[in-house]
Amino acid sequence: MNKYQIVIDTNVLISALRSCRGASHKLLTLIDRELFEINISIPLILEYEDVAKRLIEEINLSENDIDDILDYLCTVSNRRKIFYLYRPYLRDADDDMVLELAVAAKCDFIITHNIKHFQGISHLGIRALTPKEFLELSGVK
Repeated sequence: MNKYQIVIDTNVLISALRSCRGASHKLLTLIDRELFEINISIPLILEYEDVAKRLIEEINLSENDIDDILDYLCTVSNRRKIFYLYRPYLRDADDDMVLELAVAAKCDFIITHNIKHFQGISHLGIRALTPKEFLELSGVK
């Protein structure tokens, strides 16, 4: 069975780091279960790091903890280079960065809490889903 190819939007990662409850955290706990493959790029990892460290007091983790989590994501994810930019395609350049990665990696899904930010991407063969929707689609409860 082919694993789903996904990109995790920054807001999902931050949500997972803020709370050990909810679908965002559940998604991260399933990384080793081989239900999906995460795809990352250097710009996305840098955004993860920037936002997580900016919100460090809300997340209640140390910088070392954040570095360890990001190192782990880099280890288990497919690292992709972006050769073609779709800008401007979406309203937010950070969302364009996520979309460009999803296209380059031939992803099935972008996992995000901001579905409306990714309107109009279905013709690229990519769907935007919330973590909860993705887990339900994957048969995880």
